[in-house]
Amino acid sequence: MQTSDQVIRHLNQRQLAERWDLSEGTLERWRCEGIGPVFLKLKGQVRYRIEDVKAFEAESLRKSTSEREVSGGAA
Repeated sequence: MQTSDQVIRHLNQRQLAERWDLSEGTLERWRCEGIGPVFLKLKGQVRYRIEDVKAFEAESLRKSTSEREVSGGAA
């Protein structure tokens, strides 16, 4: 359980893979191909800022395969 002082600000590769039910290998490939949210690489460790993850999720919303969902869920 987290308190207000323990707000999650970054996810590591494993945590993001679990959040999205993807393999870590997929995230590694995405980074190489420039796909997915921007990331930090600090002392050889990859971290994703939670605000970047949420922004990527919002940008990925779709109503159909040919139409992009407007941010906030409005059509």
